[in-house]
Amino acid sequence: MTRTDAELIVDEYHRAWTSGDVERAMTYVADDIVCRAPGADLTGKEAYGDFIAGFAPSLVGIADIATFADGDRVALFYYPQTATTTTAPAAECFTIRAGKIAESVLLFDRLSFGPPEGRR
Repeated sequence: MTRTDAELIVDEYHRAWTSGDVERAMTYVADDIVCRAPGADLTGKEAYGDFIAGFAPSLVGIADIATFADGDRVALFYYPQTATTTTAPAAECFTIRAGKIAESVLLFDRLSFGPPEGRR
C-alpha cells in the first residue's frame, strides 16, 4: 500500500515531536496553523510549538494505534505514555495544505495526564 504525501508529512511530524525534537517537528507546520485542543484554541506556529514543547518532555514512550487518511486529511490515534498514564488514548485530525500541517484537532483526556494521585 502506498502512503500519501499527507500521511508522510504527519508521520515525520509525529516521529519528531514524540522523540523530543520539537524544532524539527515545527518544520512540518504552517506558520498560520490553527489547532483546537482540549481547553485551548491555538493560532500560529509559535503558540502551537510552545504547546507541543510543553508536553513533549513528559513522554516516556509512545504506542501508535492507527492512521487513517482521506486526501489531505490524516487522523492519527496513539497512546502518549507518561509517568501518570500509559493507557489514555489521544487522537489528532490533521489537514495538510501546501505541504504543511495547517489545521489540527487534538483530542485527549486532560485529567489523565495530570499529576499522579496524591501529588496534586
